[in-house]
Amino acid sequence: MFLKRDTPYALIVGMTGVKMGDRLLHVGCPHGARMAAVAAKVGLSGRVVVVAPDESAAAQARKGAAAAGVLVDLEVAPPTKLPVDQAAFDLVVVDDTAGLLGAAGPEERVASIREVQRALRGGGRVMIIGAAPRSGLAGILPHGPDGPPFVASGGAGKALEADGFTSVRILATREGLVFLEGIKPR
Repeated sequence: MFLKRDTPYALIVGMTGVKMGDRLLHVGCPHGARMAAVAAKVGLSGRVVVVAPDESAAAQARKGAAAAGVLVDLEVAPPTKLPVDQAAFDLVVVDDTAGLLGAAGPEERVASIREVQRALRGGGRVMIIGAAPRSGLAGILPHGPDGPPFVASGGAGKALEADGFTSVRILATREGLVFLEGIKPR
């Protein structure tokens, strides 16, 4: 007998630490249901803004939000130019599982991290969710032309630290995902 998990995104929701009343900015949306599970936790007293890099990701966000019955403000813009106010969010979740940052060039990564920092209030947190490195036999085979995933390789952590984030650390590597956290100084 196979067990179906009632809450398939419990790990992601738990790792983000999002809570009722938070102001959440979600950057990138390759999985609408995953975004909606996190967004649902802010409740009616919070606010969720999703910045999708293109119409395909925006469609995923709309579909996920509608299926979960959550309210989100949706913007289509590159992560290098987030259409949000300065210091407006308690938490920024960047979904890099589809390579939003990892596939970008170095200048675009720097600009994206600076935009995340601009959007966060002092003491706010950023959570970058990336793909975990391959394991088993696939792990010994060479990586693609871009090398190992951006978050798992340590590149994302170095980028956050270079832009002044503190307490940068990988919280966990589970279920094929890597969770990296950083805090914007007050």
